[in-house]
Amino acid sequence: MSARRPIPTDNGSNGTRPPGAKRRAFLVGIALSGRPADEAEDHLNELAALADTAGAEIVGRAIQARKAPDPRLFVGPGKAAEIADEAKRLGTEVVVFDEDLSGSQAKNLEEILKLPVVDRSGLILEIFERRARSREARTQVELARLRYELPRLARKWGHLSRQVGGIGVRGGEGETQLEADRRVLRRRIEKLEEELVRIDRMRRQQRRGRAELPVVALAGYTNAGKSTLFNRLTRDQTVAEDRLFATLDSRLRRGALDGDTWPVLFADTVGFIRKLPHHLVASFRSTLGEVVEADLVLHVVDRSHPGWEEQQSVAEEVLAALDVDPERVLVAYNKADRLPPGEIVEPDALAVSALTGEGLDELRSAIADRLTRLRALPRSAAGRLPTAPGIP
Repeated sequence: MSARRPIPTDNGSNGTRPPGAKRRAFLVGIALSGRPADEAEDHLNELAALADTAGAEIVGRAIQARKAPDPRLFVGPGKAAEIADEAKRLGTEVVVFDEDLSGSQAKNLEEILKLPVVDRSGLILEIFERRARSREARTQVELARLRYELPRLARKWGHLSRQVGGIGVRGGEGETQLEADRRVLRRRIEKLEEELVRIDRMRRQQRRGRAELPVVALAGYTNAGKSTLFNRLTRDQTVAEDRLFATLDSRLRRGALDGDTWPVLFADTVGFIRKLPHHLVASFRSTLGEVVEADLVLHVVDRSHPGWEEQQSVAEEVLAALDVDPERVLVAYNKADRLPPGEIVEPDALAVSALTGEGLDELRSAIADRLTRLRALPRSAAGRLPTAPGIP
């Protein structure tokens, strides 16, 4: 029933590769006219990191300059044929596109490429499915997956154009397989939404129970060093993983400011990314609630990344979409140890290194100062998650 196109590692059962061998992936992007010359290459590099995280080996890539994506194939017909030849020559097993594809685009591409096609959202969902450990995370990821697949079911069942019954017959024998599958998915989505409402209610009760301590939520682009900084601020000796989306479940731990005299709670949260699928944002309502409900959001930016400005902007857009009051956001430029002295020149910039501990005392003081100012202000109406179908 599912239209899912995962990128699993091979288990060796087909006898052609050793167990654990990675799938061979070919990446495709477009360079839109009017955009910076190196933007498409940077975006494809990020897609390569995502594909690697999902268990793929990158064997080739292609970028086509276009004014706009082709409505039928995303790339032009000639480019699609060229990719098909190159992918075959390289022994490609899956083709990954750096944009979301409609069901018809994916279907048309698979007919030409003769290979499974995965789009950006599908790839991110695959990573989330691999990372989900808790019941809450697994529920949120499954909901996001079903919301993603529901409008794409016709991609699999497009050949079933006739009903078994006569014209005007509904349900039962007169129902196409596509309609039946849509009904099953909608019912499952409703059940998952109800489950997440219960989880969200429980989380809100837990937040009320700890209201006496201020909460500082770490947010930002994925792999910006949030978890390492979280461990530093809470004096946790755990070594954070250097990979995309290492954190899916929010973590809460006690820390202290002002010479260990002011206890606070720090929250480590799921990372953001360019073109974060809206169904993921909606499905992770309860997890992102830690950011929305926090007294202060510490926006962690990987200042050593060549695309740090775009990453900072992406995270700011997500926070704005969550209605987080900018007054409650404090920016910390992380990985300062990788930069030459004087590189960070932004006004009032907080330069830190979660790895070496550089700038942590100044960061704690800045957090304390901002919390002191914010605690004197009335809570605004900001901090509400965007509405989503089935989520009150």
